[in-house]
Amino acid sequence: MQFTKRLRAPIRNGEITTSIRIWKKPRVKVGNRYRLDDGYVVVERISEIGFEGITAKLARESGFAGVADLLKTARHGAGEHVYLVEFRYESS
Repeated sequence: MQFTKRLRAPIRNGEITTSIRIWKKPRVKVGNRYRLDDGYVVVERISEIGFEGITAKLARESGFAGVADLLKTARHGAGEHVYLVEFRYESS
């Protein structure tokens, strides 16, 4: 999983533990570890929520000012499915 630079410190600090991803199909697996700076993001849960599931609260919890801000980053490519990815950060 990749994250914009401004989200990396809050993820490492444990302030952000969710991410909204718009993909054709899931691109991460529960239990897998993905490199982030000097540690790893460990996926704990992934669920399909649909566009209606993207709330302002969820956007803020994911590190964005609101839904529109989140969608500017999340909407790229031909993805049609919205996934809520829950994770934890582990330092190496």
